[in-house]
Amino acid sequence: MFILAEWLSIQDAAAQWGISKSMASRLCREGRIAGAQKVKGEWMIPADAQYPADGRHKVVSAFQEKSFRSKKPLPLPIGVSDYRKASSSYYYIDKTLLIRDFLDEVPMVSLFTRPRRFGKTLNMDMLRTFFEKTAEDTSRYFTDKKIWGCGKSYRDHQGRYPVVFLSFKDVKRTSWQETCDLIAKLINMEYRRHAELDTVSNPDRDFYQRMISGQASGNELMLSLMMLTKMLHEFHGIEPVVIVDEYDTPIQQGYSCGFYDEAVLFIRNLFSGVFKDNRHLKYGFLTGILRVAKESIFSGLNNLKINSILDDKYSEYFGFTPEEVKEMAAYYGVSDHFAEICDWYDGYRFGNTEIFNPWSVVNYFSNAFRPGPYWLSTGSNDVIGEILSLADEEIFERLHALLQRESFLTYVDTSVIYPQIQKNPSSIYSFLLVAGYLKAEETSYAPSGDFLCRVSLPNKEISFVYNKEILSKLEPIVPQSLAISIQEAVYRNDVPRLKLLLEKLLRESVSYYDTAKEAFYHGLILGLCVLFSDRFTVTSNRESGEGRYDIQLMPRNAGDPGFIFELKAEKDCTAEELKALADHALKQISEKKYDAEMKNRGVQTIVRYGAAFSGKSVAISMADAD
Repeated sequence: MFILAEWLSIQDAAAQWGISKSMASRLCREGRIAGAQKVKGEWMIPADAQYPADGRHKVVSAFQEKSFRSKKPLPLPIGVSDYRKASSSYYYIDKTLLIRDFLDEVPMVSLFTRPRRFGKTLNMDMLRTFFEKTAEDTSRYFTDKKIWGCGKSYRDHQGRYPVVFLSFKDVKRTSWQETCDLIAKLINMEYRRHAELDTVSNPDRDFYQRMISGQASGNELMLSLMMLTKMLHEFHGIEPVVIVDEYDTPIQQGYSCGFYDEAVLFIRNLFSGVFKDNRHLKYGFLTGILRVAKESIFSGLNNLKINSILDDKYSEYFGFTPEEVKEMAAYYGVSDHFAEICDWYDGYRFGNTEIFNPWSVVNYFSNAFRPGPYWLSTGSNDVIGEILSLADEEIFERLHALLQRESFLTYVDTSVIYPQIQKNPSSIYSFLLVAGYLKAEETSYAPSGDFLCRVSLPNKEISFVYNKEILSKLEPIVPQSLAISIQEAVYRNDVPRLKLLLEKLLRESVSYYDTAKEAFYHGLILGLCVLFSDRFTVTSNRESGEGRYDIQLMPRNAGDPGFIFELKAEKDCTAEELKALADHALKQISEKKYDAEMKNRGVQTIVRYGAAFSGKSVAISMADAD
């Protein structure tokens, strides 16, 4: 006889370990979960059972015996942005046709904007390795890649040009002076990399030596990239390629730390010299998260070709396509995990291409195929917190819709700049889209020349990011300890305890309510969305029966209870008046038949709350569940 408290169902065990149900079943079948037993056709697992430490190894080996025999699978390139290493020593997804598409078009300067950790740095290093003239024969890194089969006209560009390469991805300092010093050091290192220029035949040798000795003036620093292209052109007899990776990191840091104007001015002057009307430049490449409006950085740069997430060109080269993920899953023997990978990391849309988050997919495979919010830890998510601090009623309603897996239409300006978030809160959706926090389900051109997009959350991982940030910002309304207790009660279907905890939530929210007014109401709804998003659809101010209820928690799963809240507020109420007001709110739920929608959907148990507020006092009336 089984004592249920001592056992877990296969679904609960899979959720606890962060794996799929099929994966948990496989471990049971292979006898690798101690004590697992089948009861009426379903696996039951001891509550204290441990996930096997070699969970990944066993699955991969089983596949290898059938598909790869003795071949050992390649390691995964986590954090590897060196193309030579990634393409020769790790599992590498071939993106070299980006080179073909570029050479078919040959724009003078190309800007690629993509969210963080979507392969920008690796692709730029690929371009450097392909184009750069070095003592090493670097063609060996491409002979087995797709670009090599495209023809001689493409291969002729390999190893032909001097290259200037800078990455600003780590330029994250808290003051402008520290930022400027670090950029100067990076440029100094790039000058030193081109030691062939330190020769008496170089007419600009004095400038070169001031750069490598760190004695260049501020004005010389802003001219440094242009001067480096001039020297390289004159020395090698062919114009160089210039690549600047993550160009907008100093700008984003400047916005966060109060030196935005200084950063923009410096970057504008640095880029103007090297990219604008520079006869010593062959090609230029830039990557970043934001395009940044031409008037702020790229003023007068008419030869700039912008490739944003809404453009079809190059859309498949940053991130993984479904076919690439399927092939990767097959290689590591987990093709049956594809649906889970889609739920967590798919959903992005660049141009007309469906895209997976590459950083998260690689980490999923590397962490024993366990889903988790790997992208969350790769950078700051402060923008969501800032949005909450600036949010008006419309923004709260749209955040609410996103958390409920809904979508909405909005104008999108891909040239959004950081200060616009404060000056024009509606620009936040443009920022969230280009930064990877939203996906564009549909895109069309608006009469203004901007885009009109239907946006939504792309996947479970991004939902997790919103939930975490929203809960942290709403802690004055929904204390974390209480939030955890409520989630546990919902997970266990413990209706009596859930009733007590919801009453406590309403009571403890009072001190915030009398100072926050609407912020409390919207914050409470968002908090409930976050707490209950897996088990309930949370809606507010919707029609049902003969009126509009305040808050409804519609269960997603058959058999779970539903909840309806009606909130009232009056000033200077006595305890008796407050209780009467709560009773009135409860009575209104029945009289107006607010539970009609739930009943029509077959919800069997409906719990009704009437809550009344007056200053820091609260009264709650509750109808027994029916």
